[in-house]
Amino acid sequence: MQSKKTTSVQVTVAIGLLLLGFWLRGFFGSHTPHRGTGQHDALGQEETPARWTCSMHPEIDLPKAGPCPKCGMALIPLIDDGGPDDLPQLRLSDSAAKLMDIQVVPVERRFVTATIRMVGRVDFDETRLSTIAARIPGRLDRLFVDYTGVPVKKGDHLVSLYSPELLSAQVELLQALKSIETIRRSESTLLRQSTAATLEAAREKLRLWGLTGAQVAEIEERGTASDHMTIYAATGGIVVHKNAVEGMYVQEGTQIYTIADLSTVWIKLDAYESDLQWLRYGQPVEFSTVSYPGQVFKGTIAFIDPVLDGKTRTVKIRVNVPNADGRLKPDMFVTAVVHAQVAAGGKVMDAALSGKWICRMHPDIIKEAAGACDLCEMPLVTTESLGYVDDALAQQQAPLVIPASAALRTGTRAVVYVKDPEAERPTFSGREVTLGPRAGDHYLVRDGLREGELVVVQGNFKIDAELQIQAKPSMMSLKPEVAPATAATPAARQPALKPELIEQLAPLFTAYFSMQQALAADDPNAAILSTAGFSNALKQVDMALFGMETHRFWMRSARSLEDTMAKVTATTDIVSLREHFLQVSQVMIGLSQAWGPLGTDTAYVMHCPMAFDNQGGDWLQDNDALLNPYFGATMLHCGWKKSTIEGK
Repeated sequence: MQSKKTTSVQVTVAIGLLLLGFWLRGFFGSHTPHRGTGQHDALGQEETPARWTCSMHPEIDLPKAGPCPKCGMALIPLIDDGGPDDLPQLRLSDSAAKLMDIQVVPVERRFVTATIRMVGRVDFDETRLSTIAARIPGRLDRLFVDYTGVPVKKGDHLVSLYSPELLSAQVELLQALKSIETIRRSESTLLRQSTAATLEAAREKLRLWGLTGAQVAEIEERGTASDHMTIYAATGGIVVHKNAVEGMYVQEGTQIYTIADLSTVWIKLDAYESDLQWLRYGQPVEFSTVSYPGQVFKGTIAFIDPVLDGKTRTVKIRVNVPNADGRLKPDMFVTAVVHAQVAAGGKVMDAALSGKWICRMHPDIIKEAAGACDLCEMPLVTTESLGYVDDALAQQQAPLVIPASAALRTGTRAVVYVKDPEAERPTFSGREVTLGPRAGDHYLVRDGLREGELVVVQGNFKIDAELQIQAKPSMMSLKPEVAPATAATPAARQPALKPELIEQLAPLFTAYFSMQQALAADDPNAAILSTAGFSNALKQVDMALFGMETHRFWMRSARSLEDTMAKVTATTDIVSLREHFLQVSQVMIGLSQAWGPLGTDTAYVMHCPMAFDNQGGDWLQDNDALLNPYFGATMLHCGWKKSTIEGK
């Protein structure tokens, strides 16, 4: 009896415990978040993600959430976009899009300005050069201006010349003058006219030899001949050449002095062929010199060379500049900028010149109606005939443009990411577009976009990286159907260099790597010293050692480096140094791809996506231990290695 009772109690207790367990499970289960509530709202998907990554460093792949080991930002889940595998499309949750900081702007029609930067030098105004030359044979007994650089005024005495021929010509003048007195009372009209003509011929002969009217009158008044004459300045200016010395015998036409009027000078600039579409005759130009920092000079484009320099791939642009105070001196180095307002079709518009008439020889002569130039009397032409678009017509249709940051340029292709405004979740689709020229911070759109569509201007590299992580098609990759069978790299297209040229280029890479290390160490003084070494190494390169193809490639690269170095010389701020270093890096990466990293066995192309307000920036290193020159200690290891370039 006892055992049966005990067994019954045990069964009852077991059943009670089992019921209690079901009750507790139901209680706690009702308070436990289900899948799809908390995680679904945050991630935009139905299942808890198995892998996590960083929006700034897509190479990060971790099994759980947390901070990025490189930049400290919160990790985001690897999200299946839910779209077809053959389309470059990405769908995100609202929170993921916010974490990726994706920004879009509408495609719009607006007038934009193209900024063309050029470098050049001050030169003489060729129309204001004059030569003082001997008009008769003789000996230079005295030079009153005996060194170059002396300023002279019109009418200043310059030379005392001895000439026997001058003596005989004066004797002829005095004899003709006496003959006039002798036949004054003659009744023969023919004789008086003949004698007067002889006198006038003698006077004209002396004037043609350079004597002034006052000098001729003085000889007649004096009544005696002299074997010396004084040569006077015909124009004012600066004596820039002295071609003779005292005691020197000269012949007719021998040059003695060259005088330059520097009240107006020329600026000769080098314009790249890609910038010629924005340059027009009569455009205003602003420029500065290192001699007068912070001061802006102004001039007018007066000539565009019709011939391209095949070696430098540039065209000479001449600018007329007033220089009344004489501060601009020949051979000064200048950096110039032209701001061209762009109308539809990439044409240039200028309200100040619209509908006007201008002289093709003197751009300062602009009139409201047809006529002749006040200086050369050539007929004026319309500004529209010189490449300007009528302002009234231009205002009717502005060009279709997108910000430059929206376009991902991959060689001959350009792609953008377009946001779908009707999708429930943020959805971005890649699209190949046809772009026109770049005008400042914008690209003109030829085809592929419509006004009002939303294009990504910040975060497009992150979208592309996310697609690559998910093994989706990336718009930064060449399409298989258009990829060439044998894709030649820049290095394959450039012939090998001579050994002596490699020795000259190697210090350039050494100085560059020093710049990179100094900026990564937040040391502006060391960076400035490195830039000085870089500039010096650049000047030591002998361009005569290049072959035809390599010479053209080097000239394009060297010109860009020289322009950047000209800006660096006036820079001590490390922020500006880093901006200039980015421009230098772009050229040096191209040189490395063409000829290999000279002076080192291997170079590494590094990339930081957060540099320059998330625009990103590349640089070269001679080792693979990433040291970020754009952030220094702030984010020293931000970025990743994009590629490796082996030395040749």
